[in-house]
Amino acid sequence: MLGNINAVANLAVKDLAVARRFYEDTLGLTQVDAEGDEVIVYRSGNTRINVYRSQFAGTNQATAVTWSVDGDIERLVDALKSRGVRFEHYDMPDTQLVGDLHVMGDMKVAWFKDPDGNILNLIND
Repeated sequence: MLGNINAVANLAVKDLAVARRFYEDTLGLTQVDAEGDEVIVYRSGNTRINVYRSQFAGTNQATAVTWSVDGDIERLVDALKSRGVRFEHYDMPDTQLVGDLHVMGDMKVAWFKDPDGNILNLIND
């Protein structure tokens, strides 16, 4: 039923101005729409990410958005680090931490947070 319909990620933030600097200047996303002072809509590839003001910002303790980056993960991690992104390190079974990358066989994952603590990641698959 929904398998052929694009999905949209929704990220709660406290301060849209701070979020705008992070998502545009740090991550390089392009704003494509807005709803007053409450929502900014970004394009990421063929998908959209809604960043919206909420009193519940920062309460999600799980990954909120994943970017599938194929073989570019090392280059992207380095580029994001140069823009001030700090990567998270997790102790996970059957996973080796190599720099900021969690390596599980052929899969590599790098987790980071936005200014409100939303957990984001890059994965090569």
